[in-house]
Order: sequence, then C-alpha cells, then structure tokens
Amino acid sequence: MASTAFLRRLVGGTNWKHFALILFLGQLLSLCITSTSVLSNKLAEHQNVTLPNFQSFLVYALLFVVYMPITLWRLGPRKVWANIRRRFPWYVFLALVDVEGNYFVIKAYSYTSLLSCMLLDTWTLPCVVVLSFFLLRARYRWMQIFGVLLCLGGMGLLIKGDMDAGKNYKAVDALKGDLFMLAGATCYALSNTTEEFIVRKRPQYETVAWLGFFGTIINGVQMAIIEHDRLSKLQWTKEVVGYTIGFDLVMFVLYSVAPFLFRLSSATFYNLSILTSDFYGLIFAKYMFHDTITAIYAGAFVMIVGGLLVYYLFPHADPEHLPQVIGFRTQLPGDMEIVGPNVSSNRQDKSPLESVLDADSQPNEQQQQGQLQERRGSMSDYGSIKKDVVTETIV
Repeated sequence: MASTAFLRRLVGGTNWKHFALILFLGQLLSLCITSTSVLSNKLAEHQNVTLPNFQSFLVYALLFVVYMPITLWRLGPRKVWANIRRRFPWYVFLALVDVEGNYFVIKAYSYTSLLSCMLLDTWTLPCVVVLSFFLLRARYRWMQIFGVLLCLGGMGLLIKGDMDAGKNYKAVDALKGDLFMLAGATCYALSNTTEEFIVRKRPQYETVAWLGFFGTIINGVQMAIIEHDRLSKLQWTKEVVGYTIGFDLVMFVLYSVAPFLFRLSSATFYNLSILTSDFYGLIFAKYMFHDTITAIYAGAFVMIVGGLLVYYLFPHADPEHLPQVIGFRTQLPGDMEIVGPNVSSNRQDKSPLESVLDADSQPNEQQQQGQLQERRGSMSDYGSIKKDVVTETIV
C-alpha cells in the first residue's frame, strides 16, 4: 500500500516545477554554506586566528544597509514602526540566536575534531523538527519522518567517506568544542524556526532588514569585547581583504534567499537540503587540493536528494492559523499569514518564478477585502482586529 501511494504521488498530483525550485534554492544555499566554510578556512590560514564576530559583523551591516531602505520604501515608516514597536523582542531574539550560532560553530572547529563537528552539527535538524511542531504547528507524517531519516543516512555516508579518507583531525579540547557545536546547532535551529515564523507573517525584506540591524548591534558589541586585541593586530593583506569580501557576499546571498525557501517549503526542508554541503566541499577539495571523489560520496548525495523527494511528496497538512503568540495576537497593517488549506492548491497555479516574485507583493483591494472577511470569520474570538488591516499572501 505504501509503495502504491508513493508511485501514485510520483506519477501524478505533484507540482514538479515547485519541487525543482525549492530543490534548486536548497542546493544554492548548501553551496553558499560550503563556500563560507572554504573562505573561513582560507582566512584563518592567513590570519592564524579565527575571528567569527568580525567575519559576521560586515554581513549584518550589509543586510541592514541594503534591505532597510527597501522596507521603508515598500511599507512606509508608519507600518514599519507599528510592527517593530510591538514585536521588537522577536527580532532581537532572532538576531541574538543567529549571531551566537555563527560564533559557537566557528569556534567549535578550533577545539574539537572534524568527526565531532559533522556529527553534532546534525543536531540542528531534530531541534528544528521539534520546534516546528510547537511553534509552527507542523504535524509530520510517517513518510516525512522516513525522508528525514533517509537524508540523515546520506549524511552518515558522507561522514564515513571523510573518515575513510583520513580527513579527521585530533581535538584540542574535545569537551569544549563539542559543547560549542551543540550550542551553535541549537541556536541555528532556534534562528531558522523563528525566521520561518516571522516571514510567514511579515515581508522577507523587512525581516532580513531587522535581522541585519539588531545583528549589527549585538555582533558589534561582542566583537568589541572579545576580538578587540586581535583585530588591532590584524594585517590587512590583499588575501585577507579578498577572502573577507567573498565571505560577506556569499553570506549576503544566503541570508537573502533563505527566507524565500522558508516560505516555499519550511525550515525543516532547508536543513535537510544543506546536508549536501559536505559533498560540495569535496568538489572544492578536488579542484583545490586534488582530493579524490569516491562512489560513497555520490551515493550519499543521491540518498539525501531522495530523502528530500520523499519528504516533499508526503506533505503535512498546513494549520488554519499560526499560534497567536505574544506580539502577533493583534493584526497590524502589512501582516499576512501563509498557512491554510488553500496554499498548496494556489501554488499549483503559479510558475516557480512567479511564486518567488509574488512572495512580498501587495494584494489588490478585492483580495484584501476577501482575506479580511475570511480572517474575521475564522478568528471571531480576537476582537482586536482593526478595519484597516492590510494582508498579503503568497500564491
């Protein structure tokens, strides 16, 4: 019966264009993560020291400089102020866990072994699954759990391939490094799930703009306290400047694209997708260090993509509404809610490109009235909904 259902979904009833789009976005982000790892390693070689706060500071500043003007232009100062006045703790929390996640993971590689880093880094995935269950009301199906396990099996093959190739290195302080990696993976899970929740309520550009704003402040303070002495001794060679610029640009792409993948799929799908980053790292190593690619790596990649396909073919039902948590109980101008039984069917009518381009588009007057009436009917217990609410939707 299970195999029959799988074949039925495989042959018909599946939006392959949508799957191709989210698969492409996921692998683009996976490639970005690989690129940042390579650039960080090259930067560490020339500096002989890791500066995680310094590397991330310029990324957050760039996000703020680029996306805040877009936010003010698209929404207007009044809508932006009304949102941040009520919900700034959410954006501060998002920036905090994201900054600390970057810091702990980069520091972990300096203390523990590569095997420990690769194994403990997967801790993000079960954390995201649990957090999505409570915060996003995701109710996973057994076939989706099977898809997750299939992806983790592919990750296991990648790790085995690296160990067989002798790529592991000894730990300097295993306990400290392992704790750093667990803390970083947990912070990443909190960051991914929180960002998915926010971008299902607010536009992508606004979410990234506030992440950049608060991330710049938090990271800047942390950098001044922890890395002040090392920064003053840093030699600004052309290699250091080049690798720093490259790292920041790649991270900018990652932070810009990830919210769209959260909308079109989920934080869980995102974390499943980036498991292939070690495979792309091997491709970099082949051309930079002449490493060999064995069959086990190719099998691992196919296994992960197969797990993504299984996870996509058996989606869980979307909740009617996201939880009414503090800060989001009252609808504000510019709010939206990308949930409900009609989301999947609406996506079927749009091309992949239209799905991305329309993600933050303003609805017309008829759509606004229809969505407002529907929301009033389904949320009659919340009398605080104002008449001038403006809703958005992704189709």
